[in-house]
Amino acid sequence: MTIRQVAVHAGVSEAAVSYALNGRPGVSEQTRARVLAAARDLGWAPNIAARSLGTARANAVGIVLVRPPRVMVVDSFFTQMLSGVEAELNRNDVALVLHLVDDFTETIDVYRRWYAGRHVDGVILTDLRHGDPRPAALRDIGLPAAVIGGGSEGFDLSGLSSVDADVAGTAHGIIGYLRALRHRDVARVAGPRELLHTAQRDAAYVAAVEELGEVRYRVVYTNYSAADGMRATRELLSRAEPPTALVFDNDVMAAAALKVAHEMGLSVPDDFSVVAWDDSDLCQITVPEITAVVQVPALQAELTARALLQAIGGGGETHLTLPPGTLTARQSTRPPKRFS
Repeated sequence: MTIRQVAVHAGVSEAAVSYALNGRPGVSEQTRARVLAAARDLGWAPNIAARSLGTARANAVGIVLVRPPRVMVVDSFFTQMLSGVEAELNRNDVALVLHLVDDFTETIDVYRRWYAGRHVDGVILTDLRHGDPRPAALRDIGLPAAVIGGGSEGFDLSGLSSVDADVAGTAHGIIGYLRALRHRDVARVAGPRELLHTAQRDAAYVAAVEELGEVRYRVVYTNYSAADGMRATRELLSRAEPPTALVFDNDVMAAAALKVAHEMGLSVPDDFSVVAWDDSDLCQITVPEITAVVQVPALQAELTARALLQAIGGGGETHLTLPPGTLTARQSTRPPKRFS
């Protein structure tokens, strides 16, 4: 189906069709409505390749993830993140190019190839790291970019947009809730130490503990996997003075902790309480159901994609911070035994 056929069906010129379909001035609202109706009747859709040639754009946005495919399957954060990105891109007829790599150092090579071949107009970054070379490399390459979260305080993001979350507020809510339940020994099973958002959470928890007082706080670092979460849980529960509450940086590790409890002859929440930073269906189908923080990774990703598209269109940088997540109490938390 071509623009010429739409023009014939609507009884207008091809130029009028082009103006109407591209949202440009030059036609009346009545003509625009007639053209759009004709396009719907005929099933016309834009030719992305042709549009790219006409605008010198790829009409595509890229994401490079340092994640093995098997981890992507079980990590609800990334599925929600990608759905949010797709929601915004689909509204703008922009494609998503997703590339998975095993080694962090490969990402910049991918960006250079994408730019050289004009495969994408910009990229979305996740999982910023200490000394991360990607922002500077993207500035040198000339690719617009936006960052999903990341704990970017003190990090040079000049020229990049970002959408972060109120991590301090979320950590304060978790510690405050456990303290109200009279937990005084809390341990956190965190993500990788090298990630900036892990450091961001580290600082947020320490600040919450210092502000609220009366809580002993410990942390063990993992790679976010179920196996590593189980390893950290065993380590913490095997100590001479095990914590009475465990907080996990994702839902997968929190669910894995329930298996460790069963293996060790312990009970959740009778012997220790469990909280997950990210809520998901997984937290609601376990026995017991897991107390978790309800966040909006899809919205955060959607707003990041929107900020990137604005930057690609010449709109400049955007920096947003979303409100803290909401803690939803379920069966996995209760006061320690001595207060039950």
